[in-house]
This record gives sequence, structure tokens and C-alpha cells, in this order.
Amino acid sequence: MTEERPQRLRRELGLGGATMMGLGSMVGTGVFVSIGIAAGAAGPATVLAIILAAFVAMGNALSSAQLAASHAVSGGTYEYGYRYLTPAFGFTAGWMFLCAKTASAATAALGFAGYLLRLLGDGQSAMQWIALGAIALFTVLVLAGLRRSSAMNIAIVSVTLLALFVFILAGFPSAIQGRDNFAPFFPDVNGSALHGFFYATALMFVAYTGYARIATLGEEVKDPRKSIPRAIIITLSIAAALYILIAAVAIGSVGAERFAGSAAEQATPLEAVAHSFDLPFVPELVAAGAITAMLGVLLNLIIGLSRVLLAMGRQGDAPPLFARIAGDGRAPASAVMLVGVAVGVLSLGGSLETTWAFSAFSVLIYYAITNLAALRLPRENRLYPRWIAVAGLSACLFLAFWVPPAIWLVGLALILAGLVWHMVVPHFWRAPPTSKET
Repeated sequence: MTEERPQRLRRELGLGGATMMGLGSMVGTGVFVSIGIAAGAAGPATVLAIILAAFVAMGNALSSAQLAASHAVSGGTYEYGYRYLTPAFGFTAGWMFLCAKTASAATAALGFAGYLLRLLGDGQSAMQWIALGAIALFTVLVLAGLRRSSAMNIAIVSVTLLALFVFILAGFPSAIQGRDNFAPFFPDVNGSALHGFFYATALMFVAYTGYARIATLGEEVKDPRKSIPRAIIITLSIAAALYILIAAVAIGSVGAERFAGSAAEQATPLEAVAHSFDLPFVPELVAAGAITAMLGVLLNLIIGLSRVLLAMGRQGDAPPLFARIAGDGRAPASAVMLVGVAVGVLSLGGSLETTWAFSAFSVLIYYAITNLAALRLPRENRLYPRWIAVAGLSACLFLAFWVPPAIWLVGLALILAGLVWHMVVPHFWRAPPTSKET
């Protein structure tokens, strides 16, 4: 007699663990890199772009929270699209998430390797091998189950938050003295202050979207109807406060132009700013925080990607192999291993700003579908007013096309290619309906 495989993952994540998972996804590449890139587009108005992005993200977060509370399974918006909209919408959400976040995970692995080698004073020749090693290590960790992954994530996030708090405290006096660095507040960057501002808002929106990891893990959260909304709101509030303070300190200390220019260096923009404080150990601590932040992003993306792939295997959009859960119910082993291999292959190259802009477009489409699904929630399952989902949907569609045209054209082409796959390929492994199903 063969042992029956579990159909659902274990609920092992409480409110604290879910909040830290969200922070591990949000306090990473976004805070250490993307604020610098946004400053190059919007200048001092980056602070306002962060605030606007926070409002957009909060609307999306509330839509995600009520959907996850109502339908607490792995897969996030992929599952919500299927349940409340149409299979095409659900597939598009899952497909864009896989495309964008696999590239983001590879970028995080390379960022970790590059920052580690720089901190050690070594060259960059071994960067790809270190990145591949980190991917392999975290793939094995995720295979061991969410409880162990959560413990590692808490340790990683604690170091990152410590580094960011020290950066804010150390730089606050310099920022107060550098008030003139905020004028002009809306500089004419590349011929259009408005375009730069909304592009920066779209980039910063991506930095907030780690809260989706909590919804993606809905199947593994204890008491999801209460824990998921609370964890999402707490995570987003903490991240927004951090981003605003960090941007204000960085721009006030060295000016937006110098801060943005440091984004092109091997060091993180925050580390470059920390050198201007002329305080011992602060740059080194910020560099260590950047290293742990990249590891946190990598870990959380491997978890999130594998859960979306699990959901796609269950629906038949991916081969049934990826719907299988390990015998102890801790992890979707096949999905985790494929994600690890895909991230490792993509870590062989890529442009940080191009990857980030593509992620911005992809996640804005993803959350547009989230808000659309929230509008279809039955009245008895709705936790928040409908206007929140309407506002979130409108903001996502508006911001999606402020990224460079080449990026959103590639994104639209990928959506089309994915829909062709969705209509044609899965029929090769989907079982024909039985007489009871017809």
C-alpha cells in the first residue's frame, strides 16, 4: 500500500513570521538600489514618488488581503484570477509573475555575490559561482520547509533592518544641513519632469510589492482571514516609513544627482552615501545590510515562485509534476527545484535597471488583475469598500505605461506568447474530462 501524498501544504506561518516574510521581500533590492535609480529619474521629487507609490501599493495590498483571506491557497493572483475572473486572466498573472520575478531573483543573487566580493576586497571573477552557490543553498533550504526558511529569513531581515536604522540615524544630521539639496524639487530630467516623476513612482511601486509574498503563501499561514490582512498592512507601513526616511536622508546628504550617479557603481547607492557621513563602520555595516538584503530577496522569491508554479501545476497550466507536494507536506519539491535551476541559468547575465523596469511593468499588470478580481468578490467576503479596488486598478494601468516603451512592448509580447501557450500546450498533459465532469 503506497502512502498518500498530502494535497495541501502545512500551515506553519504565524502573524510575526508572515510579516517578516513580507519585509524580507520588500527591504532588499528596492531600498538598496531602486531608490537611487528613481532619484536619477525624478530628483528630490523621489520622496514624493515614494509616498504616491505607497498609496497605490496600499490599495493593491488591501485587495490582495481580502482575496487571500477569502481564498487562502498557494498562488496569489494566479488563483484569484481563475476563481473570480477567467482562466486567461489567472494565467496572465501567473505567467508575468514567473517571468519578472525569476529575473529579479537572478539579479538578487548576482547583487549578493558582487557586494560580498567587494566587501572582502576581492575581484569579481568568482561572482557567478558565488551567486550559483547561494541559489543552490537557498533552494535546498526551501525544500526543507517553510519553518526553516522563515527562521533564516528572520535572521537575514534583522541584520538588514539594523543596517538601515544605523544609516538613517548616522545621516540625519547631514540631511538637515543639506536642505538646499531638495531644490529644485521637480527638476527637468531628460526634458520632462512629469515623465520622470511617474517613472520613478512606477519603479518604487515595485519596491513595495513584496507584500504579495504573504498572499502567495496563503495556504501556509495560520488563521489566514485575520493574519494575512494584518501582516500585509504592517509590512507595507514599516517599508513605506523606511523608504521615505532613507530617500530623504540620502538626497539631503549628497544631493539627488550624486545619489543617482552612485547607482551605476559596484557599491550600492546607500553605501556610497554612507561614506559621506565620515563615521567609522557605517559604510561597512550598510554593505553588510545590502548583502543580507539580497539574500532575503533571493530566498523569498524562490519561495514565492515555487508556490505560483505549484498552483499552475494544479490548474494544468504547467505539467502535473509541479503540483506534487513532498510526503511530509512541507514543500512542492519539483516546483522548488525547477525554480532554482531557472534562477541559476538567468544569473549568467542581465542589466539591473532593465530588469527592474520590466518588473515594474509586469507587477503593475499583475496587480491590475488583483484589483479586478477584488471587484468580483461576493459582498459577504469583502473586507474593504469597492472604491479601493477601483482606485488600485486605475493607478496600476496608469503607471504601467510610464516605463520605457521598449519595456512595455516586450511585456505585451510576453503576455501574448503566454496566452498562446495557455491555449495550445497544456492540452498535451491535461486529462480529458470524465463523463461526470461534462
